[in-house]
Amino acid sequence: MENSLEKRKLEFYGGEWVSLLPFVIFLIMILITTFFWGSISDGALWVPAFLAILIPFFFAKDKKYFSDVVIEGMASKEAIIPAVCWIFAGVFSRVLRSSGLADGIAGVAAGMGVGPTTFAVVTFIAAAVFATASGTGFGTIAAGMGVLYPAGVALGGNPALLAGAIISGAAFGDNLAPISDTTICSATSQGVDIPGVVRSRLKYAIAAGLITIVAIIIYGNVVEHAGTGSGSVYEYDPATLFMLIPVVLTIIIAIKSGDIIIATTIGTILGIITAWLAGLFDIVQIDQPDAAVPAVLSVYGEGLDRTVGGVIYEGLSSMIQVIMLALLLFGSISIMRRGQGDQLLLRALGKIARTPASAEIVISLMVIILSGLMGLNAPAILAVGASFAKPLSRKFGISPYRTANLMDAQSNTLAYALPWAPAMIYTLGFAQDSNAPLTGLEVMPCVFYTYGMFVVMMVTIFFGIGRHDFMDKLSPEQRAEYEKEFEEAK
Repeated sequence: MENSLEKRKLEFYGGEWVSLLPFVIFLIMILITTFFWGSISDGALWVPAFLAILIPFFFAKDKKYFSDVVIEGMASKEAIIPAVCWIFAGVFSRVLRSSGLADGIAGVAAGMGVGPTTFAVVTFIAAAVFATASGTGFGTIAAGMGVLYPAGVALGGNPALLAGAIISGAAFGDNLAPISDTTICSATSQGVDIPGVVRSRLKYAIAAGLITIVAIIIYGNVVEHAGTGSGSVYEYDPATLFMLIPVVLTIIIAIKSGDIIIATTIGTILGIITAWLAGLFDIVQIDQPDAAVPAVLSVYGEGLDRTVGGVIYEGLSSMIQVIMLALLLFGSISIMRRGQGDQLLLRALGKIARTPASAEIVISLMVIILSGLMGLNAPAILAVGASFAKPLSRKFGISPYRTANLMDAQSNTLAYALPWAPAMIYTLGFAQDSNAPLTGLEVMPCVFYTYGMFVVMMVTIFFGIGRHDFMDKLSPEQRAEYEKEFEEAK
């Protein structure tokens, strides 16, 4: 089946455009669930995501192949890797949350006179530094939502603003980190070196980061604080601060390894041991549903109705909704790819370019639309980079460094801000497991980095800034190859 899936096109009655139907149905159903059902939680999104796969089935010419394509999408590494990461990060986050670390951090911050808005700014900066160092957006969100989010809420901060600051920091690092998959994909697709790409994009990332900080300060001072525990932040168990030890060690491991599973596995074990030694956890509780402290494993009830609970169980169960939604969405993505709806969009957009500025706008639209539909940025860059962006930019004499930066920057806009994007639903999963649950529509306006980056890149397009970035850094071989491609593109 693998060979046939690699080569065969999924054909529909009505043509290639029908392969985009899953996303049309999903968007329409989101509007219905939002304005008529009054909900856009993970569970409410299951129905739109399922119908988005169910309805196109009847338009597929080969129903068996349609089934294979859906399974391929759900079983792909792009779908499974995040799901596995969410499982391990969910348990780690629950260990930190149950230990009371957030209250400890909030209490210390309040004692130092740190206000909710300042804490939100610090949250963004901390998330941006972590994401840039580790290259992992999901790891950044797990750490931020497990520690900084509940601490900020306890301090009286606005939950949506805090979540938006964490996602913004993750997007910043995804955009800038040398080991980020988007950095690697954007650089290699244009045939340029990663260090040069990072240096040339630093000015865009910093500008968008400054816009983000200003936006957080303005928004934080305008909105009504919706924290749920601001009245008790001075009262906390000092022993909870011992949990900073596994947090710091986990961050170091994540930065060194770049692997969220390795980091959170070690972090979970260290966290459980630290919490037990500090008297914050019991290891096992039998028939103690009202125990004063949490347990790693608990069993209570009578007969066949005995219930298994505890920190590990709660961490695992908290990720079920987000994993289910992600699997359904990846099924839709696979339908679009095999039906070549993405290629149809790219070809249509490619006909618009007439000038260097319009070429950059077209490249931006290609990446933004694809990453927005997929909720993923690296695959969008791969789809656009070599086949469309490279020849298009060569035709108009645009620097390959500029093209790489343009794709990377624009891929970190809607892919982080839309309610169905994996980064967003991952964040919502952690929020749902807290005392300040959120919806995607609440968080979406607060992901300021994505909008700041879009504004920055559009300004540079309009004024022609960076169009010839680092052209003098090209090696003689790269220069010769570029000039050859430039002549061919013309």
